Amino acid sequence: MTEEEIDAMMTKAKDQFRKGEPLFGRNGAFHFMLENFLNNALEVEMGDHLAKNKDNGGKDRRNGKMKKTVQSEYGPIDVETPRDRDGSFEPETVKKRETVLAESLSDKIISLYASGQSTRDISRFIEENYGSSISAETISHITDKVWPEIQSWRNRSLEDVYPIVWLDAIHYKVKDEKGSTVSRAIYNVLGVDSYGFKDLLGMYVSQSEGANFWLGVLTDLKNRGVQDILIACVDGLKGFPDAINAVFPETDVQLCIVHQIRNSLKYVASKNQKEFLADLKLVYKAETLEKAEMELENLAAKWKAKYPIVIRSWQGNWASLSRYFQYTSDIRRLIYTTNTVEGYHRQVRRVTKTKGVFSSDESLLKLVYLAYRNIKKRWTSPLANWALIAQQLCIRFEDRFKIL
Repeated sequence: MTEEEIDAMMTKAKDQFRKGEPLFGRNGAFHFMLENFLNNALEVEMGDHLAKNKDNGGKDRRNGKMKKTVQSEYGPIDVETPRDRDGSFEPETVKKRETVLAESLSDKIISLYASGQSTRDISRFIEENYGSSISAETISHITDKVWPEIQSWRNRSLEDVYPIVWLDAIHYKVKDEKGSTVSRAIYNVLGVDSYGFKDLLGMYVSQSEGANFWLGVLTDLKNRGVQDILIACVDGLKGFPDAINAVFPETDVQLCIVHQIRNSLKYVASKNQKEFLADLKLVYKAETLEKAEMELENLAAKWKAKYPIVIRSWQGNWASLSRYFQYTSDIRRLIYTTNTVEGYHRQVRRVTKTKGVFSSDESLLKLVYLAYRNIKKRWTSPLANWALIAQQLCIRFEDRFKIL
């Protein structure tokens, strides 16, 4: 830049600063300076490239320039990238096919995407705040930058022992390779480590929820280093406990009481639901296993004639429904339902609720992972009363769980 150009730029900058106008952006005083800097840097890179080739006996030389506009947090920037004859020049200042210059702008786009904003909303926000126009395709390309992070996260090593895990699935609609709308289940494994901190151990996409797929999920956990799970909390999916014990044979499997209650009430007439629920509460809220089994017998005597299938379900699943009676009240509150993982699912749905149908499995997994990444930032404290719970677990599983 000449001295005259610098003086003119500074005069314009002072005027814009007094008026509160942006100094960058298409009409900002410093826009020309940034543009000039980038183009000069590209020229220097080309000079160094040609000099290096010449020293190596090459005959490469300049071959014009390629003009393009790149988006930045300071607005759109016009650059002219020099070209060489043999096409070996690879600029670093503004890379080939690079359409978004500033990493901070990319981070902003990913952050907006992770909050559930649509590509249209993101494009509008970027244009209003940065004066840049970014297409939906470019936004998708930018958010794809998280894929290496996702792959690394999915293959990371896990701890040897997890005291408690909750396993459940969350369901979405996705376009398949033929363009048809299909259902997808994301299987989530939420665990608490020996220090009482929650973490998502893995997420897996499948066409439907089933015990066979869960078997593969549990095998993956073991392959990544998990040697033991003390207590697993699951819904009432048929074959689920067997799938868990096939991989972790010593794990106590607790069926979710709340799921069992919900499923039961579906088959109880509305006029009987209040009374039935009151009787059922005496079963699962009992202080001891003996008391619970006595109340279950009372429930069966009163309601079996009218609702035999419901009673049979409680009796048939009782061994897995009643595991929590072995534990103290602090541990019971954690394991008798899958509320912990369902609470996580509610937070994920706040982000994904604007997406009626996902364009692919990959777009679904990408957004859910980004939602998890934000949710995890709030998992900064151990579970309530964990110091006491950990000691109780240590006594209960003395050979399998140690805290000191």
